[in-house]
Amino acid sequence: MSKPFDMELFLDGVLTGSHATRQRHVRQAKIIQAGIAERWHRKTPWSWQRKHLAWFLEQRMSDRLEATRYYYVLTARLLTRRLDKAWLFNL
Repeated sequence: MSKPFDMELFLDGVLTGSHATRQRHVRQAKIIQAGIAERWHRKTPWSWQRKHLAWFLEQRMSDRLEATRYYYVLTARLLTRRLDKAWLFNL
């Protein structure tokens, strides 16, 4: 039996800022992970491609406020930095 993926541990090396900011990024990263796992059946960020994050930001966040989308893009950038990729996302 495999252990569940620990998003907080995964992001630990790239998270900076206040405790509240760090917690927000972890919470949003878990929401992104759940959305991608539900749609694409990719459970860990190591198996993600750029299209998975782009889909989440474009489709799942399309009906959200601009400010909310902005914070999710920031979280996606942290995930991208942690994966050591050069993916860019539009706001």
